[in-house]
Amino acid sequence: MNPFEMVLGIIIVVTIGRVLTARYGYQRRRGGGGMEPIHDDAETRRLRDEVRTLKERIAVLERLATDDAGPRALEREIEALRSRDN
Repeated sequence: MNPFEMVLGIIIVVTIGRVLTARYGYQRRRGGGGMEPIHDDAETRRLRDEVRTLKERIAVLERLATDDAGPRALEREIEALRSRDN
């Protein structure tokens, strides 16, 4: 491989990397390695809150599925989840 081809290859690889990071909304952190999201808008915050809520509900449902407390306790837990959503 001659030097011209090597320089061209490096330019292509760097360009593809930059396009991908811009496409997926990431930029380099100042003062260190790693990547971070470019912006955290209201929609992103809303989705993160929704994911957090869903994870909490899944944890409760897993606990209910494996708990041997009885059907009355199960009904109380389900009603508590329903009232929390409203």
